Amino acid sequence: MAKDEKNVARVVIKECDTYQIEQVMEKINSGMDCLGGWDTFVKPGMTVLLKVNLIGPKTSDTAAITHSEFVRAITRILKARGCTVWIGDSSGGAIAGTAPTAQSFVVSGLKQVAKEEGAQIKNFDREGVEEVLIRNGRVDRMHLAKPVFQADLVINVPKFKTHSAAVFTGAVKNIFGLIPGLKKADYHRIAPSPKDFAHVIASMHKATSIGLHIMDGITAMQGEGPTAGTVYKANKILISTDPVALDAVAVKMMGLDVDDVVILAVARDEGLGEADVGKISAVGDYQAPPRLEGFRLPKYTRWLRLRNYGFVSTALQFLKTRPRINLEKCRHCNMCVESCPVQVIDEATKVVDYAHCIECMCCHELCGYQAIELRKDNVLAGLLIRLYGAIRR
Repeated sequence: MAKDEKNVARVVIKECDTYQIEQVMEKINSGMDCLGGWDTFVKPGMTVLLKVNLIGPKTSDTAAITHSEFVRAITRILKARGCTVWIGDSSGGAIAGTAPTAQSFVVSGLKQVAKEEGAQIKNFDREGVEEVLIRNGRVDRMHLAKPVFQADLVINVPKFKTHSAAVFTGAVKNIFGLIPGLKKADYHRIAPSPKDFAHVIASMHKATSIGLHIMDGITAMQGEGPTAGTVYKANKILISTDPVALDAVAVKMMGLDVDDVVILAVARDEGLGEADVGKISAVGDYQAPPRLEGFRLPKYTRWLRLRNYGFVSTALQFLKTRPRINLEKCRHCNMCVESCPVQVIDEATKVVDYAHCIECMCCHELCGYQAIELRKDNVLAGLLIRLYGAIRR
């Protein structure tokens, strides 16, 4: 992780309000100067893998994926420095038994960017895997995409997004895309609780070597992310060698703390990086994480701060939402049915068997038509939410 003279983790925060290529390149280059410059990380002849966020076949303007022009900017910088550039990921979900990664590269514009900039697309579903040993109580080995081990440098290029189940998805969680295709569902099933799943993510970080993290926060996703939220103009680029520190700064900008995001709390506890914002040096255009005014959080976060108050924590379980399929919006593509890790969605009726649902929200995040709605099933839940909202105001 990058350290300053006081041995404090550094996170670069740059203001950038456009995807205009020259401006994005200038902002990233000046941000890299705060970490010692590009020469600290790359040399001519190196192969660099850009691990993007390509959750599904989404266009860049949805803020659901790493913007194609953001990837173009980094690619152009690296190509100018004599590097071979790979752009890789594996999308989530399945349609007709096949992961939609190939389609996602086309729809996102990344395939075209690669063609125009002389980069290579690495579809992790087709590149083969390497077995790594894991020790976290749930999993003893994992099979991760080979390119992450073949590249000389891996740059994680996540998107700044909310997440209806995980609260936030950034640099730490973005590495989950190293698991090819439909195997992702296996890990949701093996590790169904948020904490167990967080340990899987932490183990993946320990098994790989990610040299740099550059977050696309020029446009962010707010509300019920990671795909069904709305676009928020955050106008920020975040850069660090420490994924936990980067995400800690990002969630602080949203008005939350690391303890509000299970994946980050576990990453901190497993020693993956610095999570205390007071010990992180913000550099670049800001000396402290700026608040994103009016940024909307997932509904789930409304009760997070009361989770440790005895019986209140138990009562507030009623505030949890459940996925429900809106048949008027549903196009019967069966993405939700095929992507459900525990197969509890009836193909004909699209009714969810809540008795066996693990609340991973994969159906919600992968639906391409926003037909999966998060609903509360009782009047008490609605009353408690309104009461809590009134108290907070």
